[in-house]
Amino acid sequence: MNFIYISPNFPDNHWLFCRRLQENGVRVLGIGDCPYDKLAWELRSSLSEYYWVPSLEDYDEVYRAVAFFIHKYGRIDYLESNNEYWLEQDAALREDFNIASGFRPADMPAIKYKSRMKEGYGRAGIPMARYHMVTDKAGCEAFIEQVGYPVIVKPDNGVGANSTYKLNGPAELDAFFAGRDGNRYIMEEFIDGAIVSYDAIVNSRGEPIYEAGNLTIGSIMDTVNQRRSCRLLIRDQLPEALRDMGRAALKAFGVKKRMVHFEFFELSRDQRIGKAGDFVALEVNMRPCGGILPTMMNYAHNTDVYQIWADMIVFDRSRKTVGEREFCVLAGRRSCRDYVMSVEEVLLEYGDHIVESGPVDEAIATDMGEYIFLARFRSMEELTAFFDRVLEEK
Repeated sequence: MNFIYISPNFPDNHWLFCRRLQENGVRVLGIGDCPYDKLAWELRSSLSEYYWVPSLEDYDEVYRAVAFFIHKYGRIDYLESNNEYWLEQDAALREDFNIASGFRPADMPAIKYKSRMKEGYGRAGIPMARYHMVTDKAGCEAFIEQVGYPVIVKPDNGVGANSTYKLNGPAELDAFFAGRDGNRYIMEEFIDGAIVSYDAIVNSRGEPIYEAGNLTIGSIMDTVNQRRSCRLLIRDQLPEALRDMGRAALKAFGVKKRMVHFEFFELSRDQRIGKAGDFVALEVNMRPCGGILPTMMNYAHNTDVYQIWADMIVFDRSRKTVGEREFCVLAGRRSCRDYVMSVEEVLLEYGDHIVESGPVDEAIATDMGEYIFLARFRSMEELTAFFDRVLEEK
């Protein structure tokens, strides 16, 4: 089996996807914009061959790299980046080289545009926020007359919380239009709730062979825009209602042979859309959860999701067990904030719980902070105390 992995060096934990494929007997061929001698040795040893391109943004360069691998190794069975940023390019390459696995360009609008995602969630019968496509201020004002302030505006085709704003009144609406960029924006009614996820590795029949979920404490938008400390955890167990909604969404979007990350709100209080504790659709991401979160799943569930994913690709089933479940938390610190405890003090006090700590890549730091601690706990009470202690500011 020939598998082309696009940008295998970013995020840096993706070498594990390549290594597990290799261990399953797959020829893994990498294409990336990082020079070969700068790749981590773990990644280099997981690839059969690597093709460097000056820029992954240059489609012609990447096209020629794929053509070279086909000429040398024959038919390509899979082409994948497992990265939101490259989903559309992945689809174009599959189309141009008739690679059967994965999405094609015609599939992209339904899974990349937030307005189109609502159609899929609607087919699944999952409640969602009312929305309006931003054209002019008068149209937005008419929508706000229906839903009231605050409202959320964000790019219809965007990644993460970038360029996402909470507008609390007419002055902020005016400011948004005054500084608006060229993105196509969607406006939504404000939902008061925590962002949670349904994550799954799905086989060729659309059945999840592994399921997990995370919870972000506090607003992701505020964490990014106001550079707040990050509090995020992998759940020990998925709530039944969230699991059922996630599975319904898998069917509605026709997901097969992928690892996915679906986002929902867990309502903080009773609202028009539901009762406190209910789940409401946010958006779908047809790739693994970002950054180090797959590794956090390993810690939380005593398993290896990279292996489960590779087993799904090769065997269409999992050969890896899931062990005892607990919480894995991420406490992300900002370099612009001053914390009560030093890194050394945190490691000394919580050394029995901490499984990893250190600085993170600049691109991921936007969401998570420049320095993170990963730790395991058995109860919400323990992890809440950990967040409060480790992220307390002077």
